[in-house]
Amino acid sequence: MDPTTTELPLFPLGTVLFQGGHIQLQIFEPRYLDMISRCMRDDAAFGVVLIREGSDTWRPDTGGPNLFDIGTEARIVDFNQLNNGRLGVTVRGQRKFRVRGVTERADHLLVGKVAFLPEEPVAPVGSEHQGLVDLLSELLAHPGVQQLNLDIDLKDARSVGWRLSELLPIDAEIKQSLLQLQLPRERLQELTRLVNKLRG
Repeated sequence: MDPTTTELPLFPLGTVLFQGGHIQLQIFEPRYLDMISRCMRDDAAFGVVLIREGSDTWRPDTGGPNLFDIGTEARIVDFNQLNNGRLGVTVRGQRKFRVRGVTERADHLLVGKVAFLPEEPVAPVGSEHQGLVDLLSELLAHPGVQQLNLDIDLKDARSVGWRLSELLPIDAEIKQSLLQLQLPRERLQELTRLVNKLRG
């Protein structure tokens, strides 16, 4: 294997995970129950990737989904048995990666050959994006958002961009485009444009 890549089991979803963000999953398919079990046993991570087209459920006529090639490493931080019999898992986003290739195992679990991307540079928000900080502060005051217990640094352009990208009511593919940006201030510029568009 290329020394710059590593193998990572992939979990295709219809949502985007950002660094430091949390998402809750309901696990019931055997391939993912096995994957989660292995990750918990080995203290290992898996990759969350957005589905470009297709379904996260494997079908013999269409196979697996078509995926975007930038995803986020996910580490399990909590789990519980749900009333519906499924396994509830909470994961936290860590490093971003680029998928270099995908193989499908016998149980239809997708395994990616991935290269982790460099950490985004630390940058202050800047006065020109104070409006985004104000908007995020308003969102953080909402009871539903407070329940998420988000870890946010309102002076860090990365943190503000990641959390707003999660919270804004925008399509998953737009969130994906925000995820793929490597410069925090560029993400804030794009968020400013999107917020202005949402406000009409």
